Amino acid sequence: MSVTTAPQALVIEGGNPLHGRIRASGNKNGALPILAACLLADEPVTLSNVPRIRDVETMLELVSGTGASAEWTGPNEVRIDSEGLSSHEVDAVLAERIRASFLLAGPLLARLGRASVPPPGGDVIGRRRLDPHIHALERLGTRIAIESRYEMRTEGLRGAEIFLDEASVMATENAVMAAVLTPGETTIGNAACEPHVQDLCRFLISLGAQIEGIESNVLRIHGVERLGGGEWAIAPEHIEVGSFIGLAAVTNSDLTIEAVKPRDMVTILTAFSRLGIVVELGDDWLRVPPHQELVIQNDLGDQVPKIEDGPWPAFPADLTSIAVAVATQAWGTILVFEKMFENRLFFVDKLVSMGARIIVCDPHRVVVSGPSRLYGQRLTSPDIRAGMAILIAALCASGRSVIGNVAEIDRGYERIDDRLRALGAQIERVEA
Repeated sequence: MSVTTAPQALVIEGGNPLHGRIRASGNKNGALPILAACLLADEPVTLSNVPRIRDVETMLELVSGTGASAEWTGPNEVRIDSEGLSSHEVDAVLAERIRASFLLAGPLLARLGRASVPPPGGDVIGRRRLDPHIHALERLGTRIAIESRYEMRTEGLRGAEIFLDEASVMATENAVMAAVLTPGETTIGNAACEPHVQDLCRFLISLGAQIEGIESNVLRIHGVERLGGGEWAIAPEHIEVGSFIGLAAVTNSDLTIEAVKPRDMVTILTAFSRLGIVVELGDDWLRVPPHQELVIQNDLGDQVPKIEDGPWPAFPADLTSIAVAVATQAWGTILVFEKMFENRLFFVDKLVSMGARIIVCDPHRVVVSGPSRLYGQRLTSPDIRAGMAILIAALCASGRSVIGNVAEIDRGYERIDDRLRALGAQIERVEA
């Protein structure tokens, strides 16, 4: 990823099949909470397979701002030592960049008894409630005053029964991180159980935490006095694997994706099969063969099918944008129902400008009819996943596309232009 701060764009010549092997990066949404959780350890922690993306760089700066040391020790390796942890205040300027800044609340409360956290930033994809975080931390014994920042203080956390009013990934992670050093037993009901939540829990167990119920929606945490150091490899990014599957399918590519966890792909492959995508799945790899005829699989009675997202193990919300892009190249009609964020689907006007046939029913639903011949356009990336969906469309479109605000894509996909160029894509990064 380029270190220049000048606005950048990607210039793509579409219509070229790709060929080769690509390795999935470490999970972005797994790396961010695990970086925050390193503050819970009283010995150094070394993390490998850390994606070198903008959001991770920001989180490292946030961690360093607490007094801990956080540094790259290799291309995808980070070492964090919390020995100097002293500040409970989270930097407001950095927090504006990523929503995951709020994940520092749990570790700071557990270690320092205080946390001052500004409202988080991140993708503008609709309302993203902080209520489950606040309610969970209050149940554990935190007093919270909400003004321009979230001022949190505790005289001592205590185990509690927590029920989240939504299966929020980050609220689950915050509650888990606060609870692992809290005396007594904490139960979290309606907990999120996405692969990255599982990875955080397993990481904490490797440091000495006691957590039961991983992979389920009920977690039980038995507080321990301390967590030690150690080494941990971030699990592969299943959202990136899904993105590459969609990309390969619409560009008639022969693509093998390495570092795949088959268990994380079950729900994703089920949804993609409705779009006619066929893959070969190995122990730790996945191949998308070329020359696929993408035909949407109708429901019984020849009814229009749908792809809908939801909490794990439902189809991930982060892949709905990718599913829309793929559907523009498949024969038939499908409804894509994005239940979780009311602004995520608004990017489809950019696909329509390229020639896609999409009807926006309401903020949560679009109907896609395909296949459509797409043509290159000048476009802008509004968020991470929409940016990748637009990039996928540009790679299968006729002619040249220019995608601005590429920093949004860089927040979630490591060196995407270099990696795709190695597969034969005609893509260049330029100053916008």
